[in-house]
Amino acid sequence: MGLPDASVLERAGLAAWPGIEVDWDGGWVRRAANGYTKRANSVQCLDPSDEGDVDARIANAVDWFSARGLPPVFRMTPLAGPGLAIALDGLGWRSIDASYLFAMQLAAGEPDPRGQIYKVRDPAFLAVQQRLSGYDDERLGKLDALLAAMTVAACGVVLHDDDGAPVATALMAIADGIVVTGNVVTDASRRRQGHAGAMMRTGHAWAHAAGARVAALNVQADNLGAQALYQSLGYAHQYDYHYRLPGTA
Repeated sequence: MGLPDASVLERAGLAAWPGIEVDWDGGWVRRAANGYTKRANSVQCLDPSDEGDVDARIANAVDWFSARGLPPVFRMTPLAGPGLAIALDGLGWRSIDASYLFAMQLAAGEPDPRGQIYKVRDPAFLAVQQRLSGYDDERLGKLDALLAAMTVAACGVVLHDDDGAPVATALMAIADGIVVTGNVVTDASRRRQGHAGAMMRTGHAWAHAAGARVAALNVQADNLGAQALYQSLGYAHQYDYHYRLPGTA
C-alpha cells in the first residue's frame, strides 16, 4: 500500500495544525493564528490549476494579512502552480526555510514506559513545551490559542528521564487517518541520547491505537540531525516545500 499523495497529506496538515482564522479563495486558503508558526499563518494553494487572477489574489492576500498585523507568507508545496511562483518572482518575493515533508506507514508499536500522553491543553504539557522550547508567556499563549482551535484527535507527548524530568516532547494530531507531528523538541543538554526516538515511538503507539495508519511531519532541509532521527523511525522524504515573503534577503 502506497503513501498518500501531496494533496491528501497537505489537507491532513491543515486539519492537524489549524488556523484560528481561515479564508478560502478557490483552491487557495489563507490562515492566521496570531503569528504562531508560518505554517498556520500563510497562504497555500491546494490546486495547481487554480491560477486565475494571480496578481490580484496575491494583493488580496497581502491586504488580508496586513489587516491582522501579520506579514504575508506563501507556503509553496508541489500543489502551488507554476504561475504563482512566476508571479511571486516578478514581485521580488524571496524564498526561505527550505523544508521537507516526511511520511511513513504506521505500524502498531509499544510506548516507552517513561512516556506520557496528555491532552494538548493540559497545563502540565504546556509547561513542558514552554520549558523545553524556551517560550515566554506570550508565545505560549499563542500556542494554546492554536490548540484551542483543534477539532481533530490530538495529544501531547512527553518523555521523562529516570528521575522524572521531562527531556523530549511533541504534539500529535490525527486527520484522515494520518498522524501529523509537530513541535518536536528535546532538552538541549540531553540530545543524542535516544530520548526523542523513544518519545516519538510513544506518540506513534497512541496514534495507531487511535486509528492512524500513516505518519507525517515537516522538517527543515538544514536540520540533518532531525532528518536522521525520523529516517531511523521509518520516515522517508515525500516532497520539498518552502515559504515566500516579500522583499529580498
